[in-house]
Amino acid sequence: MTDMLSNLTDRLLEAARRAGAEAADALAVQGTSLTIDVRQGKLEQAERAEGTEIGLRVLFGGKQACVSASDLSDRTIAALAERAVAMAREAPEDPCVGLADPGQLARGWDLAALDLVDPTPEPDAAALEADCRAAEAAALARSGITQVEASAGYSARAMHLAASNGFSGGYARSSRSISAVAFTGSGTGMERDWAGESRVYQGDLPAAEGIGALAAERALARSGAVKPVTGVYPVLFDERVASSLIGHLLSAVNGAAIARGASWLRDALGQQVLPAGLSVIEDPHRPRIGSSRPFDGEGLPTRRRAIVEDGILTGWTLDLATGRKLGMASTANAARGTSSPPSPSTSNIDLTQGTATREALLRDMGRGLYVTSMIGSTINPTTGDYSRGAAGFWVENGQISHPVNECTIAGNLREMLLRLIPANDARAHLSTRVPSCLIDGLTLAGA
Repeated sequence: MTDMLSNLTDRLLEAARRAGAEAADALAVQGTSLTIDVRQGKLEQAERAEGTEIGLRVLFGGKQACVSASDLSDRTIAALAERAVAMAREAPEDPCVGLADPGQLARGWDLAALDLVDPTPEPDAAALEADCRAAEAAALARSGITQVEASAGYSARAMHLAASNGFSGGYARSSRSISAVAFTGSGTGMERDWAGESRVYQGDLPAAEGIGALAAERALARSGAVKPVTGVYPVLFDERVASSLIGHLLSAVNGAAIARGASWLRDALGQQVLPAGLSVIEDPHRPRIGSSRPFDGEGLPTRRRAIVEDGILTGWTLDLATGRKLGMASTANAARGTSSPPSPSTSNIDLTQGTATREALLRDMGRGLYVTSMIGSTINPTTGDYSRGAAGFWVENGQISHPVNECTIAGNLREMLLRLIPANDARAHLSTRVPSCLIDGLTLAGA
């Protein structure tokens, strides 16, 4: 597979050279996916997709253009290159656009250490349907569950990137998943919740029965939810949703936002953005994690780095172009697709775990909201003002009292993150590992 993709990128670069491009890079991606959905005891969907896509970026000084196709014929590749060159000649000038210098390129990476491909055979549709039905049966076995939607999937994907600066490299990854959504009640009293797992290796995936049972348990716990009282209270973000808090921080330190001046952390480099003792670490080399990668979308070697260290913001997330705009070196965080140029993006993220359990944080908060799901969001990217719909459980005297829904949480992210207290319950297999987090003094709008 990778040899075929490498040949495709070579053909694209040669076509770009013949069409008159000064520089170019090419991406070829091949993927297979299989998805099975079961709903109300019936097979609702069985979908398989296979395909190969190619993308070409050509450059003339500070001008660039991107084109893509799924037809791999010589005629299409030649036309693609000619079209890209014509588009690039008319593109606006950007002095920061350009390929990496040869001395910056990744060399000699160890794909075996990343362990991104499960060597066991691809599962057939019957095996995935059996997982769906097992998850569904386990959920329906709980009294009070009225409906279940279960899904199982498999995907395998390979890519190869090559450029006129001499870079050439590729890798593959696989994924297997099971999820279930359980419903209880009816009409306006209906509640739902879900559970799901995904792994690189099929053998690492938890049993479907456990996933279905957990979805049912979570849905039943939400039965009879009411609006919470309005006021200012501590909020404990469950591990399932706490990663969104760090996601907002990562968006704010993305080089594209910083270069536009559209970030609530645009003036915070070298300042405290989390409590002392907490760090946000990116590590693209964790084995058997779906977001790991040996090089970025511009061929630079990826590496472990601290985005926040001991509470202090240490740097932006940069690709080559945003780095040049800001007068900084790329952090090897370029990501791209076949039809778009590189842009900054993170991979595997860790927030420092705390020492307390989630239960201990519940006791500490006394009275407040324990959030298990969130819907919608209004985040002001310039000021960090935060407002999100939420549901979960009301806490009285450090104990869960009753389920709540239809409330809004509001605050300011810069102030919120400085008051963040992490638990110790982050799941090890996730790409983004953020534990449950307690933040006091948030405004709740409910009843």
